Amino acid sequence: MLEDLFKTVKSRFDQDVSSEKKSKVSIPADLLFKCPRCNNVIFMEDFVGANKVCKECGYHARLSARERLDIIIDKDSFVEYDKDMTSKNPIGFEDYEQKISSLQEKTGLKDGVVTGECTIKTKPCVIGVMDSNFMMGSMGSVVGEKITRAFERAIEKNLPVILFTASGGARMQEGIISLMQMAKTSAAVKRHSDKGLLYITVLTDPTTGGVTASFASLGDIIIAEPKVLIGFAGRRVIEGTIKQRLPDDFQSAEFLLEHGFVDMIVERKNMRRTLSKLLRHHGYPGLTNAQ
Repeated sequence: MLEDLFKTVKSRFDQDVSSEKKSKVSIPADLLFKCPRCNNVIFMEDFVGANKVCKECGYHARLSARERLDIIIDKDSFVEYDKDMTSKNPIGFEDYEQKISSLQEKTGLKDGVVTGECTIKTKPCVIGVMDSNFMMGSMGSVVGEKITRAFERAIEKNLPVILFTASGGARMQEGIISLMQMAKTSAAVKRHSDKGLLYITVLTDPTTGGVTASFASLGDIIIAEPKVLIGFAGRRVIEGTIKQRLPDDFQSAEFLLEHGFVDMIVERKNMRRTLSKLLRHHGYPGLTNAQ
């Protein structure tokens, strides 16, 4: 029924009508959502209410950092780290400052990751959430520094770290500075591990490039959402290099689970409960009785 409504509304809007009549037509842009995987059409309100998961095929749409925090952490428990940190232009890339400023205004973020301290069903942890709305979550100096500082604070407070990754890789506008973040974040993970503390990564769509090649792959436990894209180089680059056709499901969460790169695939509706259980099983019982 909703798909028929979607087609009817679209056809009416596309009809050749006078400019005067067009000016009177107002169709809310966010009225309906059409799933890019199964083409199911539902009301946007219902889609958002389901945490942006298609009820028909299970498609997990991308979430902003704030949306992710809202469904994972305990209400009012988040204390943000380094919230005013912002990028400079270390290699003098043309129009980079303007690009950053525009995205900051558009997204309400200072850069591509939000880090802080919170509780998940009363269990304290340090959390980081990358946001693909900010330069595709690319890792520049600020993303690398915020993640490194998050691990350093977790070491000081003897807390586990949970990182939700979503990235196109290193940020080309910062050149070699962005590549250096791979080593810096990996070293911070090692120091955290040497203290015997737990690190969980949750790979969301997409997790690629230098982020995959550094801290995203170093979790003690690596979780992925269903059918997300995870990889380093793109399919065409790899096929061109090895001169072979790759499997259709190559670089999907399911392919990586089968080949031992991912420990488990968890649907979004179960993520909060799963993280809470993992924290408890690894010696983080919570401040009070679990919610």
